[in-house]
Amino acid sequence: MKFAPLSILASFLILSVGCAEQAVEQPVSETASPSPSAEVTASTDAPAASEASTKSGTFVPGEAPTEGMVQIVTENSERYLELDESFKTSDQGPDLFVILHRSDDVLATTEPPAYPLQEGDYVILAPLEEFTGAQRYLIPEEVNLDDYKSAAIWCRQFNATFGVAKFEG
Repeated sequence: MKFAPLSILASFLILSVGCAEQAVEQPVSETASPSPSAEVTASTDAPAASEASTKSGTFVPGEAPTEGMVQIVTENSERYLELDESFKTSDQGPDLFVILHRSDDVLATTEPPAYPLQEGDYVILAPLEEFTGAQRYLIPEEVNLDDYKSAAIWCRQFNATFGVAKFEG
């Protein structure tokens, strides 16, 4: 019986890791048709020193409390959207995604309380991996960053914008 709590913990960790590693089949974009081999991934790895930041912003809440910083960085010819260690959003939302949006004022162009988005105004990068902390999302090569003025955390199921960060710079 002395090892029972350890075996329960090990089982929990194996199940947790197994669920976290499941791939979510999701189109890269609501507006573009990516190649079948296009894959968008997220990572909680710390940023490398060789990165160059091109755009950044601070989250403001929409439908749910959302805070922290976001930046787009380039590393080894690949672009990533990074949420910093102070990132936090509500854990009450199902079906949350990290997106890029064409508007620099997403909340003003939508109606509260949900701040619904219009198809064609955004590109989905990936499902949100964690409700808090540093994480990064690969931006596909075919995405023209000049077309996108902000990043958002969006609930696809209810078309609700949890929070948005206007890019500066």
